[in-house]
Amino acid sequence: MIQGLRRYLRYITGPMIGVGAVVYFAYHTVEGDRGLRAWFRLNGEIIEAEAQLQKIATERREMEHRVLLLRPDHLDQDMLEERARIMLNMSREGDVVVFDRR
Repeated sequence: MIQGLRRYLRYITGPMIGVGAVVYFAYHTVEGDRGLRAWFRLNGEIIEAEAQLQKIATERREMEHRVLLLRPDHLDQDMLEERARIMLNMSREGDVVVFDRR
């Protein structure tokens, strides 16, 4: 009886270690620091960061264009008047003032 149990354990030990290794690596393939869930999470973060980068790049291009219009060698009269009114907090009669609360 004991010899039969030992023989059975000898035959089953190798496959059980193999199954345990497969389960271990399969679990860490999905759940580990570099697993599939982490990969999907990082891809989502990359997509969000790229969208934010696009938004910021667009805002930067708009600001650079506005700065270009105020350069001394290329002064846009409308932009100069707009900036002067904002800085002096003045308007003409008939102007509509819209307050932007950001």
